[in-house]
Amino acid sequence: MDIIVRPTPELKGEIQALSSKNYTTRYLLAAALAEGTSTVRYPAHSQDSDAMRRCIADLGAVLEENDEQIVIKGFGKNLSGVKELNVGNAGAVLRFLMAIASLSPEITFINTYPDSLGKRPHDDLIDALQQIGVQVEHQEGRLPITIRGGAPKGGKIKVSGEVSSQYLSALLFLTPLLAEDSEIEVTGDLKSKVVVGQTLEVLEQAGITVQASDDYTTFKVPGGQAYKAQTYTVQGDYPGSAAILAAAAVTNSDVTVHRLEERSKQGERAVVDVLQMMNVPLRHENGIVHVQGDGRLRAVEFDGDAATDAVLAMVAAAVFAEGTSRFYNVENLRYKECDRITDFLAELRKAGADVEEKRDEIIVHGKPYGVEGGATIDAHYDHRVIMALTVVGLRARNPLVIKDAHHVAKSYPQFFDHIAALGGSVEWVS
Repeated sequence: MDIIVRPTPELKGEIQALSSKNYTTRYLLAAALAEGTSTVRYPAHSQDSDAMRRCIADLGAVLEENDEQIVIKGFGKNLSGVKELNVGNAGAVLRFLMAIASLSPEITFINTYPDSLGKRPHDDLIDALQQIGVQVEHQEGRLPITIRGGAPKGGKIKVSGEVSSQYLSALLFLTPLLAEDSEIEVTGDLKSKVVVGQTLEVLEQAGITVQASDDYTTFKVPGGQAYKAQTYTVQGDYPGSAAILAAAAVTNSDVTVHRLEERSKQGERAVVDVLQMMNVPLRHENGIVHVQGDGRLRAVEFDGDAATDAVLAMVAAAVFAEGTSRFYNVENLRYKECDRITDFLAELRKAGADVEEKRDEIIVHGKPYGVEGGATIDAHYDHRVIMALTVVGLRARNPLVIKDAHHVAKSYPQFFDHIAALGGSVEWVS
């Protein structure tokens, strides 16, 4: 379905931040890898987290869920005999489970999103799995992918961090379960180090020991470990909330978002700091972010690598800032659901924004008096693109039509409900 986003001068109200997708998927996997019963409290509900639910159930986990929690009886190292897994369009779920699937004789990951996840490469993880004795059948690094494992061996493993940190996280989930000790060496410039920190945090909570160097270039993982059944509580989600906060920043607003911990290890927490740098009236205390926006912003320069999933929302805010903003060290945006540099900027230009790209940079020449709008936008099946373009549409002079906006459900199914609850003018159309 498409959505029409109409100019909206004011946003007011309070919402609860969604639960973190990144933590939910990691907690679900850690619970599945334990032999025993774990509880995940306040899990996220999105296409990505639902993909992890579905796949761990296919692999043998038993799940019971109510409005507040999921109780999971894990399978440990003993995967079911399932032959195929469908992760939908969830890249992190695919990569984590490619590693775990190496404990099984043969599992094929099918390709149901050929124009999105089906285009994304996974060569670096494939290479790492082959180093530990796993056979992988693939299509030039892409789906469909068949993992033939059963008895992977620990040892020295090299994995590139140039494209994604998800490959490293996948290995960190797998290697504690191997009989032998492992030493993982990261080659190249590791992207999204903050997200690796989230993986290590979850592993520690699950009773897993990993010795990481300060710069995250080497990891020593003792073999023969077991995940412990635990109770996990999922914190609020900064990546999704970034778009809400950006929308409040570019309008006249009085918006409060609850459940956003000040000391969170989510890198996207930086959106709060960046909006303050852009001169947005904002307070953050006691897990609450309160924005009283006046629509007046100043340009900013920001290293986006630590806050990958908030960059597009910050770019959308910068469209209306006084001066030229620069978001650098963001090449990994090119390897997401779409090319979040070239594809996203092409859609921003349709809306009237003045933007330019470099290989690893987004440059925004702000238009404080707004953009023309009045365009039909291609969402490229990308939830972050949809949310960021909605921010722009709220401040445009004419409505924007965002095609296939239902794909926002990948991470934030209630996004447009929340925008509407705050007073945003959004309308679904077939």
